[in-house]
Order: sequence, then C-alpha cells, then structure tokens
Amino acid sequence: MSHIDLKTVEKIAHLSRLEFSDVEKQEMVVGLDKILGWMEQLNEVDTDNVDPLIHMSAELNIFREDAVHTHLNHKKALFNAPNKDSDYFRVPKVIE
Repeated sequence: MSHIDLKTVEKIAHLSRLEFSDVEKQEMVVGLDKILGWMEQLNEVDTDNVDPLIHMSAELNIFREDAVHTHLNHKKALFNAPNKDSDYFRVPKVIE
C-alpha cells in the first residue's frame, strides 16, 4: 500500500525549498514509502515492558574536581606580548 504520492513529495519539496527533477521525485516517492513501511513494522513491535532509552550508551561523564590553581598576574601575562600598553594587550583595530 502506497503512503506517499507525487503530490505529497512536491509539497514536502516546496516546504523544504528543494527542487527535484521528475525522476528524482519518483525516487523520493519510492524512498519515503519504504521509510513509512519500516515505521509500520516498528509499530507492530510490542514495547510495553521496555524502558525508554535515556542515553545512547552506558558511558558516563566523569567530571574533574574543581581545584584552585595559581593564575598569571599582569606582568607574567604581558611578558611575551608583541605589543602592550601598561596593563593591556595592544591589537590592531578591527571595527571602524
């Protein structure tokens, strides 16, 4: 049983701002019809006792502990700067 017709493909293409040749439209009809057929097969599967999938894998994020470290002071940060002005880096102007 066909779920998709040429008119539906043309409407989807218009909404998606896509252009297809007549041959490509026919291929889209066949392809989308296959996809909907697979979806019907999935609807036949009994999923009553299956928990919803929350994550795609069993891996967990391992976060590092926040730790206070020494930071650069102005003098050290500007030490190797190619162009500096007292406490600031000097860079070329980018906004007119």
